[in-house]
Amino acid sequence: MVLYFLYILLGVLLIPGIVLGIYAQTKVSKTYNTYSQIDTENGMTASQLARAVLDNAGLQDIELRRENGHLTDHYHPKKKYIALSEGVYDSTSVAALGIAMHEVGHAIQKKEHYAFLGFRQILVPITNFASTLLWPLVIIGILLGAFSATGGVLGSIFLWSGVAFYGLAVLLNLITLPVEFDASSRALKMLEGGNFMTETELAGASKVLKAAALTYVASFVVAVLELLRFLLLVFIARSE
Repeated sequence: MVLYFLYILLGVLLIPGIVLGIYAQTKVSKTYNTYSQIDTENGMTASQLARAVLDNAGLQDIELRRENGHLTDHYHPKKKYIALSEGVYDSTSVAALGIAMHEVGHAIQKKEHYAFLGFRQILVPITNFASTLLWPLVIIGILLGAFSATGGVLGSIFLWSGVAFYGLAVLLNLITLPVEFDASSRALKMLEGGNFMTETELAGASKVLKAAALTYVASFVVAVLELLRFLLLVFIARSE
C-alpha cells in the first residue's frame, strides 16, 4: 500500500511531459483548424489525391477507407488500408491533403522496406504482450524480496524483467519518431514534386505535419519519464 501511494506521488515526474503533451495537442488543433479552412487550388479531395499517388506508386492493393471520428487517420500495414477521417476524406483543404499524403508516406515506407517501420511492426505486438505482464512481475518481485529469505535474487529477476518490459514501451516510442518524421518528409516531397500545392499551401501543410509530429515527441518524453518513475519505485522497493 505504501509503495502504491509512493508511485502516485512520483507522478510529479510526469508533469513536464504532460505539459508538453497538452501544448502539442493544442498546437495540432489550432493548426489543423486554421488550414482545414483553406482549400487548395488543385481542387482534388484528400482521398482522390491519395488514390492517385498510391496507384502511381504501384500500390493499387492499398484500400482507402472513410474512418469515423476526428483526426483518426492511420495506415494499417497488415490489412493494407489507409483510413482517412471524416473531416479529411472528402476535403480539399491544405490540412486534409497534407494528412492524407502523410499516410500514403507510410504505405510507401512499407513498400520500400523502411527499416524503422519494420522494427515498429515487430515491437508493437511484443510491447502489447509485455504490458500485460509488467505489473504482475513487479508485484511478485517485491513480494519475493520482502517475505522470502531466499527470494532476493529471484525477486530481483522479476523486478528487472518488469523494468525491461517497461523499456520496450520507451523503445517503441523512440522508433516511432523517425517513422513519423520520415512519412511527413515524404508527404511534403510528393506534394511538391507532383505540383499538387503552391508554395504557400505547402508551407501550411508543413506546419500541420510538424504540429502532429510534436505529439509523438511528447509521447516519447512521457514514456521516458514513466520509465524513470518506475525505476525509482523499484530502487525504493529493493532498498526496504
